[in-house]
Amino acid sequence: MAESVALGDEPFEPVMTGPISRALEHLRPFPPIPDSTGHRGAEQPTDPTSSTAQAQQNGSAHVHYSNGVIDTNIPPLATVIERIHARVHAFLSESHPSGSLLASAQKQTRISLDVVSKALSQYKLSELSLSYNGGKDCLVLLILFLAGLHPYSQHAHTDHKTTTQTTTGPATEEVIPSIYALPPDPFPSVEEFVVSSAQAYHLSITKYTTSPPHTTIRTVFEDYLQRHPGIRAIFVGTRRTDPHGAKLTHFDRTDHGWPDFMRVHPVIDWHYAEIWAFIRHLDLEFCDLYRQGYTSLGGTSDTKPNPKLRRPQEDGGDGEYLPAYELTQDVEERLGRN
Repeated sequence: MAESVALGDEPFEPVMTGPISRALEHLRPFPPIPDSTGHRGAEQPTDPTSSTAQAQQNGSAHVHYSNGVIDTNIPPLATVIERIHARVHAFLSESHPSGSLLASAQKQTRISLDVVSKALSQYKLSELSLSYNGGKDCLVLLILFLAGLHPYSQHAHTDHKTTTQTTTGPATEEVIPSIYALPPDPFPSVEEFVVSSAQAYHLSITKYTTSPPHTTIRTVFEDYLQRHPGIRAIFVGTRRTDPHGAKLTHFDRTDHGWPDFMRVHPVIDWHYAEIWAFIRHLDLEFCDLYRQGYTSLGGTSDTKPNPKLRRPQEDGGDGEYLPAYELTQDVEERLGRN
């Protein structure tokens, strides 16, 4: 997770913040892959007396870090890619009834992986970046992107590297360059989710706060590409039902007046219910706001729980909300946004 960037200032990335990371919880759905003998692959060495090791034994491991020092219990990027690839393809090998939601999610997964593969055939890894904000669609995009990297993961060792201070000293770490454009009034829980997931999935994030008309999405991307002139294509988690998503394809160059890059949309044709079917079936960690009835995340001033998910109390007072995945209709997704 990178420090916030003011336009024109020099960003300092990546910078981990906070005393405790939940990074390992994001990796829980992706266990080590058995080797040829049937044993789980070797993990990073762990001090059995450390608090992290004790937490792992208790089944609730956390990664401890401070002042940019990252606990080495987080597997390297190539290992994370391998595990995610294995889990996604295990899902694709499952048998689900034709016409079922999971069968539909499998079809969408295959299409998205083909889009990732096509992008990787057209661009070098060093020319690719992700737009990531911790939302449900970006989460699915991220998992599919990493799964699709598996055939290319050996190149990730040389294309994307940064020097990071670990618990044992400086180390060169493979990372995925990413841009995070957030509203001026972000939810703290979204910020926390982005921090922990960025660490788990090895994202090197440049963080911007938009504040129209002074700072817009367009000016943010202008600044980002000035700082990263080698980036030629950016993966975006836009879906067809999102604003300005109706006419997009899997590959779209930016419009006139915008900085020039290719927008890659692997999840453009996913439906809302398919997104949640994928997340829940793979048991992915997701932002806790979705458990509170939020279905589309913006800022605190323009985002509320979705009224379609309100569950009235028997006494007639305001009720609690059902979780986001209980919603089924695409057209109702943004009813909680002003």
